[in-house]
Amino acid sequence: MSCRSLMLLLLLGTALPYAQASAEMPAADTPPATFNGPMPSPDEVLAIPSGLSALLHARVIAPGNGREERLQRLAEMIFDRDGMDLQYDADATYTVAETWQYRRANCLSFTLLFVTLARESGIQARVQEVEQVVSWYQDAGALYSVGHVNAGIGINGREATVDLDRNVLYDRQGPRPISDARALAHFYNNRGAAQMEAGDVQGARAYLQASLRQADDFTAALNNLGVLESRQGHLSLAKAYYLRALQAAPRHVASLANASALLARLGEARQAARLQLRLQNVRQGDPFIQYGLGVQAERAGDADRAIRFYRRAIRLYGSAHQFHFALARAYVMSGNLPRADHELMRAQELGGTALQTRYQEKLDSLQRWRRQQASLRVH
Repeated sequence: MSCRSLMLLLLLGTALPYAQASAEMPAADTPPATFNGPMPSPDEVLAIPSGLSALLHARVIAPGNGREERLQRLAEMIFDRDGMDLQYDADATYTVAETWQYRRANCLSFTLLFVTLARESGIQARVQEVEQVVSWYQDAGALYSVGHVNAGIGINGREATVDLDRNVLYDRQGPRPISDARALAHFYNNRGAAQMEAGDVQGARAYLQASLRQADDFTAALNNLGVLESRQGHLSLAKAYYLRALQAAPRHVASLANASALLARLGEARQAARLQLRLQNVRQGDPFIQYGLGVQAERAGDADRAIRFYRRAIRLYGSAHQFHFALARAYVMSGNLPRADHELMRAQELGGTALQTRYQEKLDSLQRWRRQQASLRVH
């Protein structure tokens, strides 16, 4: 899952005063390294512990007013230092109770928490799923991710999205509402993947199978079970999981790559070649994959390759200001400053008001650098 900065994409109201909780806030516990305890049931994943329930009623529900005000107070309760003071942790796939206990969450845990508490507060809320995202971080650059969730809110006939990551670019389909069962499939799949990486084969298998009990066509869990069984040498079982994943999602990149490699290993060259061809076609037509290849080329110092990949990403998804910004960087690397100027201006046009200043600073910096270079050439 992709999400890094604790920032709401959209809040519908203005900041309002809230009532103080009557009970003193307990300190956060130290999170466990792995999920070795009993597997939580679906009801346990979403259960609100008594301490959090008391805080919710004191800070959000008891002051009254309308749903917009309650939504604002809920956000404040979750993020304020005298509330939960929730912090981001990429590995924190927690139940609602665990999120309260440890005060940490990734995008999935946050979404489950927010939707559960919003519903308890009388606010219409749902979990939403995005198949692909790209996120930009100030220090780490860009991260391409398959799979992301956030919260959808309905208030007074209006719709809003609440997301941990304010720098995320969704795929063209954008967030889509999903059932609670599918949201729980995400939870169990995340836990299964974490246990697999920790070397807990039995625990991983149990969690991934629990994911499929929530949604039997959940591609990520099917693919992860294929990986798990392949690592254990159960190649026929791994093949069955990969093919089930591709039946559910014929263009799923990870399953295509894994299945084609396994079939080649099993000597099924013709079927492996068919999947490889499909994989190549998917990659060629996916702007996010082309962008990711551009990032790799840029980091390797290959400006020409980066330009080719970024331009292809833009042909496939031309309204993404982030892609134009990446292409501008590649043009600077190649020494083509007029093209870099053009792409920066295009990024500024597409980025909207919130990003106007950022891109103008980049343009000003580039133009100052060009004047400095011209001055050096004159002398």
